[in-house]
Amino acid sequence: MQPALIHTPTATAVEVVRRFAGPIEAVWLPFTDAEVMRYWMMGPPGWSMPVCEMEFEEGGAYENVFRNEADGSQITITGHIREIQHHRRLVLDERHSLGVSSDAATQATTVTFTFEPTKGKTTLTTLIEYASQAARDEALSLQMGAAMEMGYCRIDEWLQKSLPSEG
Repeated sequence: MQPALIHTPTATAVEVVRRFAGPIEAVWLPFTDAEVMRYWMMGPPGWSMPVCEMEFEEGGAYENVFRNEADGSQITITGHIREIQHHRRLVLDERHSLGVSSDAATQATTVTFTFEPTKGKTTLTTLIEYASQAARDEALSLQMGAAMEMGYCRIDEWLQKSLPSEG
């Protein structure tokens, strides 16, 4: 598959578009099932995901904790599921925290995933809305697109293992 395309449609938003070689029902799972999410959303090499919990229903809470095994630093993503349109759209309110103390720097975002069928494949559009342009620009400077593509490549691997082979 082609790497994700990244756009900045507004001063406070990032849009990431990626096509996957699988039907919507299969591509939906990595974003809605905590066990599958653990497979692909573990961060770069040297990081682990000791916490991956999700109450998959509108209003349900979720928490993902990523830990750098070399220095012990952590990134925690918590939030609530605002909207679910099965196999079509998922909207999350997220809060990213860097560090482990109650004083950890936090960043709030709204993330909208839109799943669209495209000739037996699925196009995923992820719209991330930040509180400010500075917050958006900081996320872009931290190579968020490359990190997302790393995870998306793991989804490609998972799909290849999970879907029946053609032929």
